[in-house]
Amino acid sequence: MKKRTLLILILVLALFVALNSMFTVRENEYACTVRFSKIISTTAQPGLHFKVPFIDSVKYFSKATQLYDIPPSEVLTSDKQNMTVDCYILWSISDPKLFYQTLGSSSVAEQRLDALTYNELKTVMGTLAQSDIINMEDGAKRNTIYESIATDVDALAATYGIRVEDVKIKRFDLPESNLNAVYGRMISERNQMAEKYTADGNYEASIIRNDVDKQVNILVSDAEANAAKLEAEGEQEYMRLLAEAYDTEDKKAFYEFTLALDALKQSLKGDEKTVVLDGDSELARILAGAQ
Repeated sequence: MKKRTLLILILVLALFVALNSMFTVRENEYACTVRFSKIISTTAQPGLHFKVPFIDSVKYFSKATQLYDIPPSEVLTSDKQNMTVDCYILWSISDPKLFYQTLGSSSVAEQRLDALTYNELKTVMGTLAQSDIINMEDGAKRNTIYESIATDVDALAATYGIRVEDVKIKRFDLPESNLNAVYGRMISERNQMAEKYTADGNYEASIIRNDVDKQVNILVSDAEANAAKLEAEGEQEYMRLLAEAYDTEDKKAFYEFTLALDALKQSLKGDEKTVVLDGDSELARILAGAQ
């Protein structure tokens, strides 16, 4: 009975030792084996791993990119204007052993990143005037400023086993004393841009109007010239046809007589029936004979 109990105890102890000598690593984490407060090995390979039971412990660190929202802080521009910067940082652990030795935890890492980023922001913004930061230009032009901040912070954070992937500025806030001046400057810039657009539009409109007027004048001139040409050709053809139709003295006299009758008919329209004719005219003689 005692042997059986002893055997069970040995088995339980062996199982406990075996379980204490194994640990698992997930795909999204690092595992550091610590012995007497010192890291003796580091692994990023997921799966089952072994350690010395009761002596070694395992410290886990995430591989994932982490976001740290840095509290808003004030910076001073080169023209001595205060601005409040609100930004965040994307970071991850690149060297878990160095990270553990220098910082030890994510909370301490965020404090250090806060200080590094603020110092870099203060340095960079100190070289820029407020008008270089707040203006009507394309926002993409300021991306180079932000990229340089991220690059510099990453270089400093590398000594802690940290990789800084990006530093993004969410917004710039102005102190109350600067708001009116900045808004006034922005309104002035917008007015200048509006005046420029208006002047450019008027200039382009005048060019278009002048061109249209020129084309209209050309079309009207061409139309009048063509009309005059057609009228002259018509008159010429009319005279030719008359000449062909009345090519003898009798025909000519008859044509003149019909023209006189048409003139007389036109003059007798309306209430006025008095006609004054030359006594020697053929029409007067015919009318006198008819009477």
